[in-house]
Amino acid sequence: MTESSADVAVRLNYSGRVQGVGFRQTTAEIARRHPVSGFVRNLADGTVELVAIGAETAVRGFLADVRTRFERNIRGMNEEPYAGGETFDGFSVRR
Repeated sequence: MTESSADVAVRLNYSGRVQGVGFRQTTAEIARRHPVSGFVRNLADGTVELVAIGAETAVRGFLADVRTRFERNIRGMNEEPYAGGETFDGFSVRR
């Protein structure tokens, strides 16, 4: 297995104008074009949390598409490894 095809799990927190702009639904649509699983949800502090799991190349492509689509809305982004231990069946929008 090459390093670029190894599975990764990341958690991102986006800030800016990311709630009330279709961020979650659009992110879920973008996820359908990439072999990733995970979820996206609004947080009470006005940010959006995104968890993505899959081959590193797929996850990076997915995140790049999200960033490109919302480049005018995202003001900050924090990424860290996701160690939630949860398994996902596809990608979903959480409330």
